[in-house]
Amino acid sequence: MNTPVSEDHIFPDAELLALAEGHHSGPHGVLGQHPLDEEGTTAVRVRRPLAKSVRVVLEASGRTIELEHLAHGIWSAVHNYGLDDYVIETTYEGGETYTTDDPYRFMPSVGDTDIYLFGEGRHEQLWKVFGAHVREHYGTHKFVQGTSFAVWAPHARAVRVVGSFNSWDGAQHAMRRLNERGVWELFIPGLGAHETYKFQILSQDGMWIDKADPMALHAERPPHTASVIAQPSQHEWGDGEWLAHRASTDPHNQPMSVYELHAMSWRPGLGYRELADELITYLNGMQFTHVEFMPLAEHPFGGSWGYQVTGYYAPTSRLGSPDDLRYLIDRLHQAGYGVIMDWVPGHFPKDAFGLAEFDGQALYEHPDPRLGHQADWGTYVFNFGDSQVRNFLVANALYWLEEFHIDGLRVDAVASIIYRDYSRDEWLPNKDGGREYYEAIDFLQEVNATAYKLNPGIVMIAEESTSYPGVTRATDEGGLGFGLKWNMGWMNDNLRYIAKDPIYRKWHQGDLTFSFVYAWSEQYILPISHDEVVHGKGSMFSKMPGDDWQKAANMRLFYSYQWGHPGKQLLFMGQEFGQPSEWSEDKGLDWWLLENDTFSGIQRYVAALNNLYRSTPAMWELDNDPAGLQWISGDDSQNSLLAFVRRDRSGGALAAVFNFSNHSLEGYELGLPSGGAWDEVLNSDDLAFGGSGVTNDTLIANGAPAHGHGQSVSLRVPPLGATFLRRR
Repeated sequence: MNTPVSEDHIFPDAELLALAEGHHSGPHGVLGQHPLDEEGTTAVRVRRPLAKSVRVVLEASGRTIELEHLAHGIWSAVHNYGLDDYVIETTYEGGETYTTDDPYRFMPSVGDTDIYLFGEGRHEQLWKVFGAHVREHYGTHKFVQGTSFAVWAPHARAVRVVGSFNSWDGAQHAMRRLNERGVWELFIPGLGAHETYKFQILSQDGMWIDKADPMALHAERPPHTASVIAQPSQHEWGDGEWLAHRASTDPHNQPMSVYELHAMSWRPGLGYRELADELITYLNGMQFTHVEFMPLAEHPFGGSWGYQVTGYYAPTSRLGSPDDLRYLIDRLHQAGYGVIMDWVPGHFPKDAFGLAEFDGQALYEHPDPRLGHQADWGTYVFNFGDSQVRNFLVANALYWLEEFHIDGLRVDAVASIIYRDYSRDEWLPNKDGGREYYEAIDFLQEVNATAYKLNPGIVMIAEESTSYPGVTRATDEGGLGFGLKWNMGWMNDNLRYIAKDPIYRKWHQGDLTFSFVYAWSEQYILPISHDEVVHGKGSMFSKMPGDDWQKAANMRLFYSYQWGHPGKQLLFMGQEFGQPSEWSEDKGLDWWLLENDTFSGIQRYVAALNNLYRSTPAMWELDNDPAGLQWISGDDSQNSLLAFVRRDRSGGALAAVFNFSNHSLEGYELGLPSGGAWDEVLNSDDLAFGGSGVTNDTLIANGAPAHGHGQSVSLRVPPLGATFLRRR
C-alpha cells in the first residue's frame, strides 16, 4: 500500500532547490530509494520538474506507487514493499508519459578498493574506473546495462554530466561526491556508447565550467571538444606470437631501426585501418624494424603535431576509433614491426575545455607559476608532487602499453621535466636550493620501473637534451630507469659537420669523433627526427653542401655513418628518400620525387642499409658494450676518413669505412684485425644508388701492418662515400 507522504519537513527548502538545480554534492542521499526501517518501509524520491504526475513501478511486485510533489520538482512517496528495482513513469501537462530508469537508485560504481588505491596514488589500471564506461551495474535484484561516470574534482562544489543524451542539461544528472579526495560518480542506466558528454563543474567561486573528461577513451573530432562514450573494445588481437617473443628478448640489445612518422600527414586522408595496408607495404620495402608515431593522443591543434594533449587516454579521432588503432598496431605486429609512440607527460595546453584549472583552480598543474607554467610552449606543467596527478600519468603510460600493445614510449622533453629552471627566468629552487625537480625525477623513475615490471620486452625512451647522469641507469641504482636515450649531442655535432663544405672538414674531425668519448655512458638512439626538418631548419637534403649529386652522396654517407655508429637509429619520414622541402603537417610527403633517380637512389640505399643492419648482429648486438667497437682509424683528418670494426658476441666482424672528402682514395691501405677474405657487402657509391661506381671486389687482407693492426688491404674508398666489409 501507499503510505501518505509527510516528508516535506525532513528536507530544508534550500536542499530541495539544490537537488532541483543540480548542484547538490550528494544527490543519492536524498533521491532514489531509502529504507526507513527493518520492516520494509521505503522512501522513494525523484527529480521531475514540470511533471503533472509521477509514479514508480516496482519490478518484483508490479505495484505502482504514486508520488507527491514536495517542492521545486522533487517528488516523494513512502511504501511498505521494501527495496526493489523500479522504473519511473512521468506524465506532463500535455499528456505525454515517459518511462525511464532512475540513476539515483544505484550503489556507487567505484569500489572502495579503487578509491583507496587512487588515494594512495597507486591505481595501475585507473582507466578502468574513471571516465565513462558502458557496463552492467547491479541494482537491487539484477544487473542493468548503462554507463558509469567517474571524475576527480576535489575543489568542485558540485559536478554534473551533460551530453547529447540529456540535451546538455546537467541538472538532471548531478553526480555524488564519494570521498574527501574529490572523486565524483554517477551510473546512468540505459545509456550506451557513442553519445557525447562533458563534465559540468561548479567551482568554489560559483561558476559553472564545462570540461572534457580527462580520462575519456574517445573524443569528438577536433575542432569539436566533447568526450565520447567509447564502445567497449571488440578487437580480437592476433599478435600473441609477437608479444610472447617480445617478452623473451631484450629490446635494448636487439636491432632497432626506427621510422618516425606523423600519421596524419604521411599520406593524408588515410585512417588507422587504411594506414595498416599502405604502411606495412612500404615498410616491407624499406625494412625498418620499428615505426614511431608522433603523439596519437587527442589534441585540439593540429599544428602542435600532437605534443599539446587534451585527451591523454583518447586516441585521436582524426584517424578513426580506438579499435581502428588497435587494428593498425595488431597488423604491424603480425607483419613483424615494433610500434613506438611519443608520449607527452611534461606539459599540457591551456584550452578551457581541457585539464587547465580543471575544477576551477589549479589541479593537474602546479599552482605556483614558477613551476606550473612553461613559457616556451604556452602550456601548464603537471604537478609531479601530487600523488593523484602522478597516478593519472603513470596509469596513462600503462594504458597505452596494455590496451594498445605499444612496444615502447618515447618520452618527450625530459629535460623540461627534471629541471625546475628549464627555460625559465624566474624559478623555484628545490628544498636543497638546487635546480633538480626531485618530485618529477621520482615520477619518471616510478613510471619506468612500473612499465618494465608489468610489460616485459617493452622499451622506454628518453628525449633528454642535457648531460643529466644516469638517464638509462636502473632506478635501483639511482638512475631514471629509461632503456634508451636520444643522443642529441651526436645529432648536433654530426649535422654541423656534414653541412660543411668537404674541403673544410679536415679541420673539424673532432665533431665527427667526439660522440665516441661518451658513446657508452648511456644506451643511445641516434635520431634524425622531425625536430631537425621544421621551423626553417630545412630538410636533410637541403643541409648538405654541393650540387644535387653531392647532396645525395652526402646523405648516403651520413646515413652510413649513422647506421654504422654504436646505437640504434631513427629517421623521420621523407628523409629516407631525401625530400628537399621542409616537412609541413599541412601536406603530405613529396612522393612524386621517387620518379627521379637521385631520390629513389637514396631510398634504395636506406633500404639496403636496413637489410644489412637486420642481418648483421655486429651492427647492433653489442651497441651498449665498448667491446662492440674496435678502431681502425679515427685521426686521418687529412683525408676526412673514419674507419672502425663493429663486432658481435660470436666473433663476427664488419669493417666500416667513411670518406667525408670529395675525392676518391685509390689504393688506401686499411688495417684490419684479421687476415683472409673480406667481402664488400655495401657501398654507398654503387651505381645502383646513384653513385659514381667506386667499388671493390673481394679483398684479401694480407698486406703489411697498418693502423695498429697486423693485416691490411688495399682499398678503393669512394668520394663522399662509405663501404662496409664483412669478414668471410
